[in-house]
Amino acid sequence: MDAPPIAGVLETAIYVADLDRARAFYEEVLGLSPMFSDTRLVAYAVGRSVLLVFRRGGATEPVVLPGGTIPPHDASGRIHFALSVAAADLPAWATRMAAHGVAEAGRTQWPRGGTSLYFRDPDGHLLELATPGIWPNEG
Repeated sequence: MDAPPIAGVLETAIYVADLDRARAFYEEVLGLSPMFSDTRLVAYAVGRSVLLVFRRGGATEPVVLPGGTIPPHDASGRIHFALSVAAADLPAWATRMAAHGVAEAGRTQWPRGGTSLYFRDPDGHLLELATPGIWPNEG
């Protein structure tokens, strides 16, 4: 039996030591606006996806809601995730990050034409700002 199709990645979760510090970075530096927040997490709309920023250790117990239960989860270590940006906006992003004191950690020019700029958030997670032309399924 074939697997039904998957439409996309709905959520990406990262775990941070200091939620207030992370909020300052994601809201002031990246300009994201929270859709939801509580003492455990902040949820940001990123295109059609959601970036969930959890306080490390804040989701280690089940959360019982009227519609069901969310199982516990947590993670540690530095992770990588990429945010898609327009190629024309990449220089402005590089300038903005530098203006906020966020050092460029790397840059890659991809064979298909895309470019990636890499930065570290306050918890050391590797944030990639990527233009179209990296993967064949973009579009």
